[in-house]
Amino acid sequence: MIARVDHLVYATPDVDDTVADLATRLGVRAAVGGRHEGRGTRNALIALGPRSYLEIIGPDRSQPAPHTPRWFGIDTLDRPRLATWAATATDLHALAAPGSTVAALLGAVVSGSRTRPDGVILRWTLTDPIMAPGGIVPFLIDWGSSPHPAASAPQGVTLVDLRAEHPNPAAVLTAFRMLALDLAVAPSTAPALVAMLNTPAGDVELR
Repeated sequence: MIARVDHLVYATPDVDDTVADLATRLGVRAAVGGRHEGRGTRNALIALGPRSYLEIIGPDRSQPAPHTPRWFGIDTLDRPRLATWAATATDLHALAAPGSTVAALLGAVVSGSRTRPDGVILRWTLTDPIMAPGGIVPFLIDWGSSPHPAASAPQGVTLVDLRAEHPNPAAVLTAFRMLALDLAVAPSTAPALVAMLNTPAGDVELR
């Protein structure tokens, strides 16, 4: 399962504050990722493995406010939270095409891009992140020929476990099986993702 985790999305109302907090908790400081032009967000990254990373994402006050709500519920957050995750996949257009058995789970395929601080432009395709119920079922992402962000992100943290909590575990497990994913789901009053990270500061739970 860990091999399918492309990245964890840690949404926050303030990127800089959260980077500082995680530097203390994890013992590794996230590096600036880039700005998502037109979406009103920016990010910072920490590698979780060779092709997996933690994305700290929040408002980019240097951009005009977007015409639609920022992804991952960022506009309504009062504290950081593990909002959702992305699973690695290829041939997204075929997976999300009308008539596909998983199309209803994925929504439309869209493209994204951002420029790294060193000027390298990253481009990717992904399925609609807002389709995931409670952030538990992942969206899918394909980096194509772009360098994977984990390769240039600060090292030292490893993702060792990812699990979910949900009021209706059976429904979530059905969705996971449709996407060929194997993730433990425990009953809970509210949806939540829980990641266990091995860090220079010891094992840290992030939710």
